[in-house]
Amino acid sequence: MSLLVTVTGRDHPGVTAALMDVLDRNGASVEDVEQVVIHGRLLLGVVITGEGDGAAVRAELSSAAAGLQVTVEFTPLDDADPAARVTHHVVVLGAPLPPAALGAVTRALAVQGANIEGITRLSSWPAQSFELVVSGGETASLRTSLASVAVDQSVDIAVERGSIYRRAKRLVVMDVDSTLVQGEVIEMLAAEAGCLEEVAAVTSAAMAGELDFEQSLRARVKLLEGLPVAAVDRVRAGVTLTPGARTLVRTLKRLGWTVGIVSGGFTAVTDDLQRELDLDHALANVLEVVDGRLTGQVIGDVVDRAAKASALRRFAAEEGLLPEQTVAIGDGANDLDMLEAAGLGIAFNAKPVVRDAADTAINVPFLDAVLFLLGIPRDEIEQAV
Repeated sequence: MSLLVTVTGRDHPGVTAALMDVLDRNGASVEDVEQVVIHGRLLLGVVITGEGDGAAVRAELSSAAAGLQVTVEFTPLDDADPAARVTHHVVVLGAPLPPAALGAVTRALAVQGANIEGITRLSSWPAQSFELVVSGGETASLRTSLASVAVDQSVDIAVERGSIYRRAKRLVVMDVDSTLVQGEVIEMLAAEAGCLEEVAAVTSAAMAGELDFEQSLRARVKLLEGLPVAAVDRVRAGVTLTPGARTLVRTLKRLGWTVGIVSGGFTAVTDDLQRELDLDHALANVLEVVDGRLTGQVIGDVVDRAAKASALRRFAAEEGLLPEQTVAIGDGANDLDMLEAAGLGIAFNAKPVVRDAADTAINVPFLDAVLFLLGIPRDEIEQAV
């Protein structure tokens, strides 16, 4: 005998215990079990095996179910265990997230030969998100197919291959300007120096990948020559965290994760952010100051796209973590190498060139939505507050 026993009905204490007692009295073995309660309604599935045709256990289960005011169904199964298949976690996030979007996701999964084994709600606000556990399919093909769905349906979708590392200790490394904080710090400095339009045009081209980042940074910093340190202090005081940034970092830290930042911006801002948010790692450019004014030069090597990827690998090595255990978040072309080097690269409200290259993208304005893509549900986030 090999049976799938499916129990549905109004949930109340004692249902599962009573059914397990029946199985025990009849000498049945439990091979698999899953239970979920949705708005007070129970769905319990149990795979059982045993000797004979199972008529006795079916009869007693039916009698017990009637007394418990639930419905029980029996489905004979092939005795052979299904072959092991690769598992993926697919997180779908939207604000809103209409049924049509979920339908498009499930159709794309079916085309890729991926079977949905479970769906769990992760959040209902500030965005709605669901996690689908699927078996089958190939990681790169799933990401490509679902990326097209994400664009068509205006939702965000993340695909991660199931592994022991997914909920283990991990490293998250973020860009700073327009990711961890709102806006571009160098443009704020340029406003103080009276050259905002010129600097903003160069910044836009550099972030879109149209200019070499190091050359563009040095050119922009040169325009800041003579700016007093007092103006830098005003900019530092005016930096605003992206909505959800503090929640993201606090939650990750309390879950035992390591958090770092790498910036093509400046230590004049990142040093304060590292202290304020208790970040584990930080790397940024150093502005040269002489006699209380900027010289228009950067001290040392510029933190460009290659340096960001190198920093991510170095942070991981220092923490004893594998590349698969790293997550990178960024928005500009200088983040591309870092996103590629990470186990999961996330484009946050990013330029098109970055969205196209990243493993997944977030287009809602809340940085803590990253937590949902990592499979961390809203109730765990609230517990970490």
